[in-house]
Amino acid sequence: MIIKKLSLPRRTFLRGLGAAVALPLLDAMVPALPGSSRVARAAGAPVSRLGFVYIPNGAVMQQWTPGESGVGFELSPILRPLEPYRDQLTVVSGLAHGQAEPLGDGNGEHSRASATWLNGVHPKQTEGADVRAGVTADQLAAEALGSDTPLPSLELAIDLDGLVGNCENGYSCVYLNTVAWRSATTPLPMENNPRVVFERLFGDGGTTEQRVVEMRRDRSILDSVTDDLASLEREIGAGDRARLDQYLDAIRALERRIQLAEAQSADAELPELARPVGIPGTYEEHVKLMFDLVALAYQADITRVFTFMLGRELGGRTYPHLGVPDPHHGLSHHRNDPEKLDKLARINTYHMGLFTHFLENLTGTPDGDGSLLDHSMVLYGGGLGDSNDHAHFDLPELVVGGGAGRLAGNRHLRYPKDTPMTNLLVSILEKAGLRTETLGDSTGQIGELVGV
Repeated sequence: MIIKKLSLPRRTFLRGLGAAVALPLLDAMVPALPGSSRVARAAGAPVSRLGFVYIPNGAVMQQWTPGESGVGFELSPILRPLEPYRDQLTVVSGLAHGQAEPLGDGNGEHSRASATWLNGVHPKQTEGADVRAGVTADQLAAEALGSDTPLPSLELAIDLDGLVGNCENGYSCVYLNTVAWRSATTPLPMENNPRVVFERLFGDGGTTEQRVVEMRRDRSILDSVTDDLASLEREIGAGDRARLDQYLDAIRALERRIQLAEAQSADAELPELARPVGIPGTYEEHVKLMFDLVALAYQADITRVFTFMLGRELGGRTYPHLGVPDPHHGLSHHRNDPEKLDKLARINTYHMGLFTHFLENLTGTPDGDGSLLDHSMVLYGGGLGDSNDHAHFDLPELVVGGGAGRLAGNRHLRYPKDTPMTNLLVSILEKAGLRTETLGDSTGQIGELVGV
C-alpha cells in the first residue's frame, strides 16, 4: 500500500516580516488512507502534553480532601468546580515531600515547598548565586517531548520574577520565584507578561525596546502573514478552513485583550511607573489570559510542556472581591480560626474556578479524534498541605486530562502518609511515554495510576 506524502508538514508556519505563526493540526497534515478519514489517522498516535499548575500557601485540607476513596467519590467543597471534568479527574491524597523538611536547615518551609515540588530534592540553603536543587519533572518531559516543537517548554507566573537576595531565613529568593529547574544549578525564570509570552509564541523576538515599539502599533501579527495565509487557504479543504479561521480568531482575540491591557496600563496614573506593559488590571484577567496563551500554544503544537505559578509562596495577595481583604500568606497561618479558614477556603475555591477556565478551553478545542484535554495531563497542586503547620505531607494534588487514552478519571486515590510525591511525578511521566527510573526521593510509581 502506498501512502501519499503529506500535503502539509505538521510543523507548517505562516511566515511574514518579523513573524512566524504556527498552525493547528489540520486534516491536510495527515496522510489519507483508503477507508479512513485523515482525522482518524491522526488520532492513531496523539501527542502527549503535560502541564504543572502551582498554588501557593497550602490549602484547607479538610475542605480539599474527598471523604471517600475509589471511583465515583463525592467532590469536596474546594473541588466542586471540577464537576464537569470528573471523568478525567484523579485526586491523589497522602503524598509528601520529605526533602522539603528542614533536615537541619531550620525554617524556610515556603522556599523548600516550591523548590521541591517537581523534583523532590532538598535545596541548598544559600542567599547567594550558588543555588542548588534538582532537575524538575517538567524539564525531563521537555527534553523528551520538546524536540519536535519550537519551544521545549513554557514557564509562566503571575507574580513578577524580580525578588533577589534573601527571602526566607537564609534561602535565596530564587527558590520562591520558580518551580522549574533545567539542572541542579539552573533555575528557569517564569514570565508574567502576556505580551512577552505572545511574542515568544508567534513573533521573532527582538530587544525590549523593539518589543515596546511593536506592541504600540495598532495592528495584528496576522497582518504580516496575509500572503502565506491566502496561499494556504487555496490549498486546504472547507473543514480545514473553518478550523483555521477559528484558530486565527483566537489569536486576534488574545491580541485585542493584550492591547487593551497595555492601553489601561499606559493611561493609568499609578505611582508604580515601571509596571510591565501588557499585564491586565485584575488578577482574574491576568490568570485567564495566561491560560488562554497556553491553550493556544498547545493547539498550535508550539510547546507540549508548561509550568504556571498562580502565586508565589509567602505572597500577600488580597481578594477583596471574595470578601477577603486579608493577605493570603497571613491567612494561611489560620490557627484553626473558623473565620480565617473560611476565607482561605474561598481563595482555594476561587483558584480552582480559574483553573476550570483553562480546562473548558482545552475541552472545547478539537485535537485529532478528541479534544486537547483528552490528550493532556495537567497536575494541579502545591508544596504545602496544612499551611498553619507548614506541613509538607498530605499535599493537595490532582491530575486532570485523558492522557491520550492512558489515564482513567473519576477516582480518588488515597495513599499512606509520607508516600513520596515524586512517585506521582514518575507515574505521570510514565503515562506520557517517558521512562524515568527515579526522580528525587521517589521509591516507585503510583500503581493504580500507571496500571490503567
